[in-house]
Amino acid sequence: MSKATYPLKLPLSIKKTAQRLAQEDGVSLNQWIAVAVAEKIGVVETAAEFFKRRAGHAKGDRLMRFLRNAPRVAPESEDQR
Repeated sequence: MSKATYPLKLPLSIKKTAQRLAQEDGVSLNQWIAVAVAEKIGVVETAAEFFKRRAGHAKGDRLMRFLRNAPRVAPESEDQR
């Protein structure tokens, strides 16, 4: 596995929390951050693939046609601000 360095600047509170969590996990701060970034990449890429599959061959113009024909009703009380 090739590695690259990147100077990372974190707010002190985040760094301290990450250090504490890394220590609790018994790993270095560097390793903990690398795993956290890998987990975030996995979540984002999984979500992107999900929405890509869900959208299929949908086109924006069909969405606009759907929205124009949607009933004009007030939102449910729990959906209001």
